[in-house]
Amino acid sequence: MTFPSPEVPPPAPEPGHTRQKDHAEDPRAIQLARIYTLLRLTLIITIVVMLIWVVGDVLMVIFAATLVAVILHNLAGIVEHRTRMPYWLALSTVVVVLIAALTGLIWSSGPEISEQAVKLRTALSEQAHSLRDSMGHSTTGRMILDNLPTTLGGNEAASGTSGFGSLAGSMTGFVSSAFGAAGTLAVILIAGLYFAISPELYVNGMLRMIPHPYRMTARELLLTAGRTLWAWTAGQALDMTVVGLLSFIGLWCIGVPLALALGVVAGLANFIPYIGAFVGAVPAVLIALSQGTREGFMVMGLYAAIQFFEGNVMAPLIQRHAVQMPPGLTILSQTIFGTILGIPGLILASPLTAALLAMADRATPELNEDERV
Repeated sequence: MTFPSPEVPPPAPEPGHTRQKDHAEDPRAIQLARIYTLLRLTLIITIVVMLIWVVGDVLMVIFAATLVAVILHNLAGIVEHRTRMPYWLALSTVVVVLIAALTGLIWSSGPEISEQAVKLRTALSEQAHSLRDSMGHSTTGRMILDNLPTTLGGNEAASGTSGFGSLAGSMTGFVSSAFGAAGTLAVILIAGLYFAISPELYVNGMLRMIPHPYRMTARELLLTAGRTLWAWTAGQALDMTVVGLLSFIGLWCIGVPLALALGVVAGLANFIPYIGAFVGAVPAVLIALSQGTREGFMVMGLYAAIQFFEGNVMAPLIQRHAVQMPPGLTILSQTIFGTILGIPGLILASPLTAALLAMADRATPELNEDERV
């Protein structure tokens, strides 16, 4: 006689496993987790924006010093690779050569550039007031002045030195504000030099503040940002040099006064993509209009041709070896950083955006073919 074997009950699930499964399948728990993630991300973004708003000037000085350090470090690396000399000696050589070149430029062309810069400021103020007066004698001109903001010379800015006079002063404000910004510039250069002397010290110090599991990722992102800043700066320096030289040569051939100062302005303004082209062209057009309508149109055509060459020939060649940034993102970043941080934010918006874009590209996976639009 056989007895049926007793049924063995299945093993009881672990209490933690049951709770995990119920929690994972609970729609309310999933929704709460999503809300918590969204709130945490919003809080982080808010804190970052408030930090930028409060100490934005300090952050811009730190970033500018970092940009100087990247330039010096990579130039020293090139010299070290070519000459096989120690890094400290290569860096010293780079600094000495840069100081000697700047001293030679100031010694040879400094007085002429300074004199032309002063004349340029005076001429721009006179032309701006003359243009405003001539616009005030026509119906269309008065309508334009009525709708212009006061900072751009609207009718509410008719008194004092506001309006077009202040606009002309702001376009060449670097001449008068250079001495006021000398202290900040000295801090940036000295800090950048110290950063370049021992970059590992500062990078490792930053990495120590990051939790250990994320340090390797943070290290890769910092190296990516450094390479991107160097590529962007090298490409932009070449672009500025070409635009400045072409502007000077073209203005000199047309016979526009202060061609050297206007060429320097055009080259320096081209550090800011897109917006800088307009800022660099306005002073030259105003000066040319004082010589005659024909000269004014010739200068407009000159700058249009230079920007066409820069955008269709120079930029593609540079972007092969440098950084390619979408134009819409570039202009948007200039608007955002310029609104929050003023002129320093506008000037440094493009390299900062290039570094952030490279870091984001490095940190996120590429899209598959099925995921692309």
